[in-house]
Amino acid sequence: MITSYTPQGAVSITGEYFNQLVAEVAKRCYGVTAMGDDTTAQQLKGLVLGGAHAEKGVHVEQRDGQLAIQLRIKVSYGLNIATIVRAITHKVKDEVEHATGLKVCRIDVRVEDILSAE
Repeated sequence: MITSYTPQGAVSITGEYFNQLVAEVAKRCYGVTAMGDDTTAQQLKGLVLGGAHAEKGVHVEQRDGQLAIQLRIKVSYGLNIATIVRAITHKVKDEVEHATGLKVCRIDVRVEDILSAE
């Protein structure tokens, strides 16, 4: 649960919402073919909690009132990875800040695989 405080009160948004929002934005970016694989800990959490676990390849946490986002992606073969990552970080930051009103302080992108178009 990620909470922001305003003079009118607190607004809490579930982590699942942020994970799904970030994953959808990232998947729409040019060059991203899939989200990365979950870590072993996330896979275990998914087995224990059933369907109520984080979107594959995304982790969002709140640090000092701002959001830190970690993405794991797979990209298309032959494309410039640095350009893809810049586009993702820009688009994810803009979309999350617009949708939630919360500031994004950091986005880490890990490219886990390169997939060829067959």
